[in-house]
Amino acid sequence: MFNNRLPNPLFLPAATIFLMLFTLPMAGLFVESLRTYVPGSIGSAADAPLTLANYGELVKTSFARFFFQTLRISLFASLAGVFFSLPLAYWMARKLPADWRVIAVGFFVTLMFLSVLVRTYALELTFGATGPLGPVLQSLGISTNSRGYIEILVGVGLLHYIIPMSVLTLLGTYQNIDPRLTDAAQVLGAPAWQAHLSVTLPLCIRGILAAFLFGFTFSISAFVIPMILGKGRVLFISNLVYTRFSEIANYPSGAAISVVLFVLAMLIVYAMTHMVNKWWQQ
Repeated sequence: MFNNRLPNPLFLPAATIFLMLFTLPMAGLFVESLRTYVPGSIGSAADAPLTLANYGELVKTSFARFFFQTLRISLFASLAGVFFSLPLAYWMARKLPADWRVIAVGFFVTLMFLSVLVRTYALELTFGATGPLGPVLQSLGISTNSRGYIEILVGVGLLHYIIPMSVLTLLGTYQNIDPRLTDAAQVLGAPAWQAHLSVTLPLCIRGILAAFLFGFTFSISAFVIPMILGKGRVLFISNLVYTRFSEIANYPSGAAISVVLFVLAMLIVYAMTHMVNKWWQQ
C-alpha cells in the first residue's frame, strides 16, 4: 500500500504533462511580459532588456476600462446563469422522471459542445439590427446599436454556455441532498418555500459556488462572443490580448495583459472560495 504522506506515483505522469503543457508555457509568457518591445518588430528580441513598462501601461484609464467592463459583464452573466439554473436543476432532480432526466442531461451536454461560433451568429442574426426582431425592438424604442443593448446581447451570449454548465453542476448537487430533509422541515410546519430556502439552498452553497466560478472563469476569458456580438464597442480582455499578439505583434504587452488577467481570475476564485468555506464552517 502507498504511504498516504507521500505522493502517489500514479499521479506523476499527469503531473508531468500538466507541468509541460501549462506551467512551462505560463512561465514563458511571464518572461515575455518583462521584455522590452521595439515598435515595428514582431515580438521582442531574445536579448531584449527586462522592464516593468508593459505592466505600468495597464494602469492607464484605457486599459482599466477593458478590465472593468470584462469583470462587470462576466459577473452579472454568471450570477444570472446561476439564478436561472437553480430552478432548472431542481426541476430535473426532483420532478422529472428518470428517463426524461437522461434526455434533459443529454440536451444540456449537447448545448455545451455546440460550436460557439454557430450559436453566436445565430444570436446576432436573430437579435441584431438586421434580424427579424429588429423592427419589433425599434418599435419599442430599443436601439439595437446602443451600448446598453449590445452589453445585454453579449451577456445573453455568455448565458448560452453558463446555463448548461451550471445546470449540470447543480443537478449533481441536488441529487446528493436527501429530499427527506425538506420533507422533515415541512412536517415540522415550515412552508415549502421556507423549507427550500432554509434547508435545501444552504446545503447547495458549495455547488452554487462551483457553478458560479465555472461560469465566471469562462466569461472573463470569452473571445468569440464579445468579438461578434460586441460589434467593436463591447470588447473583453481576450479581444485585447488577441489584438496585441496578432495585429500589433506586441508580444510583451499581450503577455502582460494575459498574466494580469490570469492572476486576477485566480484571486477572485480564491477569495470567493475562502469566503464561502469560512461561512460554511460557522
